[in-house]
Amino acid sequence: MSTKDYLEKDYYAVLGVSKTATADEIKKAYRRLARKYHPDANQGNTETEAKFKQVSEAYDILSDAKRRKEYDEARTLFGSGLGGYAGGGAPRGGGGFPFEFGDLFGGSAQGGSGAGERIGDLFGGLFNRGGRTSTTNRPRRGQDIESEVSLSFTEAANGTTVALRLTSSSACSACNGTGAKAGTTPRVCPTCEGTGAASRNLGNFAFSEPCRDCKGRGLLVDDPCPVCEGSGRGKSTRTLQARIPAGVADGQRIRLKGKGAPGENGGPAGDLYVEIHVKPHAVFGRSGDNLTITVPVTFTEAALGAEIKVPTLQGMPVTLRIPEGTPNGRTFRVRGRGVARKDGSKGDLLATVEVAVPQQLDEKEKAALEEFRAVTGEADPRAELLKLADSE
Repeated sequence: MSTKDYLEKDYYAVLGVSKTATADEIKKAYRRLARKYHPDANQGNTETEAKFKQVSEAYDILSDAKRRKEYDEARTLFGSGLGGYAGGGAPRGGGGFPFEFGDLFGGSAQGGSGAGERIGDLFGGLFNRGGRTSTTNRPRRGQDIESEVSLSFTEAANGTTVALRLTSSSACSACNGTGAKAGTTPRVCPTCEGTGAASRNLGNFAFSEPCRDCKGRGLLVDDPCPVCEGSGRGKSTRTLQARIPAGVADGQRIRLKGKGAPGENGGPAGDLYVEIHVKPHAVFGRSGDNLTITVPVTFTEAALGAEIKVPTLQGMPVTLRIPEGTPNGRTFRVRGRGVARKDGSKGDLLATVEVAVPQQLDEKEKAALEEFRAVTGEADPRAELLKLADSE
């Protein structure tokens, strides 16, 4: 891709974010699009593969604060592209700049530190084409990897270690990443002299772009590796033991730094992002760091009070005292029996009592309840409700 293409391409539009997007917003947009267009999820689809490359290229620029600043400055300077400039090197509308476009990427013609040299440095930093430095031999960070794991409710609350089988890009094992057949070595491209970049003249100005002969690699492979077909890259599969911390929630994403795809030319490895799926529990629910449970009690326990056993996720039941006259639906808090927090403390267990109404009564039980009703007089509990409704 030429420098002109870089300037005219709107990386913000590629990721679907605004120019004022935060780093988190850019990262979130990249992950969503990368998951959508990833080649592993779209086998044989060249269109989505091209989209994936565009998204990765945009994220590579915008995720780096320094490169994003340089990119924004470049687009501001050139009005979001080169179309607003006439062939003579001066912007339309007059005024002009104190340098020639031919000096943009080659330094000032006077050899000084003028505007041409300053802008050359800017583009050299943004596109890594300053001076004679090779673009392909610089260290490159490995790609981030997305993975998923399903946990039981108990595993998510207490933490666990899971085995993840990962597939990522790595150096071809047959050629050790050179792209050349075993027993042969690549040679330095004579066109760009190993820099991977070439200057293209367009009348009164020139642009630096990847060398067409070596495709920007700086090297030529005469006898390509039959395994990777000269690309130097292959697929590697590995099994990773990942520690999932206690207290993770359904839908949460865990970042494991440096556990992604290996870097190139000594660059750091990418990160691994694991999306958590938690299976529901038959007894317990969850509200933040607290566990919830519904505990059935009898009418007499609620009316007269009682001490009842309540199960916990840790396995050992706790004794809960129900006071006299406890209404249906009241919630009691058992401290320290919830989900583990980052600071080592735990949430609480919220136990809600539910009065169990007998479905069948024998004659003796019915007679006892009739006697109870006669003794208490059973004032209508809905009288106040009806009175309030009539007053509205």
